[in-house]
Order: sequence, then structure tokens, then C-alpha cells
Amino acid sequence: VQLVESGGGLVQAGGSLRLSCAASGFTFSSYAMSWYRQAPGKGRELVAVISSAGGSTKYADSVKGRFTISRDNAKNTVYLQMNSLKSEDTAVYYCYAEYWRYNYWGQGTQVTVSS
Repeated sequence: VQLVESGGGLVQAGGSLRLSCAASGFTFSSYAMSWYRQAPGKGRELVAVISSAGGSTKYADSVKGRFTISRDNAKNTVYLQMNSLKSEDTAVYYCYAEYWRYNYWGQGTQVTVSS
């Protein structure tokens, strides 16, 4: 099983980034997929979640209206489009897959927003 995030980097406040998470080794289309983040010195927090078929999404209040989670089950990939980035969005972003009692984490990708 692998979850490989990409797309992180350094961006100025107000800018955009698109994170991708490529999955392999499990039946991707059966799993709800989430993005979490962890800022320095803080706990890991849920950013967004999308249902297995993509019909339902939820967001943390702090990112509503700025971030969009989506998935392509044909490509086994989940995305996080991040717009209007703020310095407080700086964190390591993790991809997470969950189905019943099975769950997997990616290794994370760093997002740094400069003010």
C-alpha cells in the first residue's frame, strides 16, 4: 500500500497550490479520502474529506471557500486545490485513506506560505 503526496512547496500569501495523492495497493474507489495537516508544534488536524464516490465533501471551517478536495477514481488520485493561501496554512499536508477498519497515511508534503 502506498499513498504518495506531491505538489507542495513555497508560495506567497494569496497564491495557490494543488496537492495530489497517488494511491496504490488497495481498492481506492472503496475508500473515503482525506487531507490532514500538521503545523509546527501543533497536532494533526483534518482539512477536508471526500466520500468514496466523490459525492460528499466536508471541510474544516478554516479552509471553507478556499480549498477544494476532489478525486479521480480512474487515476487512483485525490487532489486538494488550495487558493487564497495564508501564512497559517503553512504545514505538512498528509493524505489519509479509510475504509471500515483499514486506514493508511501518506508520508506528507510540505506547504510553506510566506507573508
